[in-house]
Amino acid sequence: MARQFFRLTFAEHLITEPIIYHMGQRFGLVTNVFRANVTQDKGWVLLQLEGKKADMNRAIAWAKEKGVVVDVAAEDDLKAKG
Repeated sequence: MARQFFRLTFAEHLITEPIIYHMGQRFGLVTNVFRANVTQDKGWVLLQLEGKKADMNRAIAWAKEKGVVVDVAAEDDLKAKG
């Protein structure tokens, strides 16, 4: 099993779409939201995915096809803030 953090950025038209839910259900991954910020016109999520690496790659490709910007999370993203 692989485990990796990603930063997903959503445009306004994607905010209400259940992208993270589908990543878990369609691709057999465990999803864990670590941090998020959502407004009316944009949003981002720091997301941990756990599962088979091939399934993770397929889920990321699918999310990108939907228009989500997906980046591997930087170490600074993982540090607690506040």
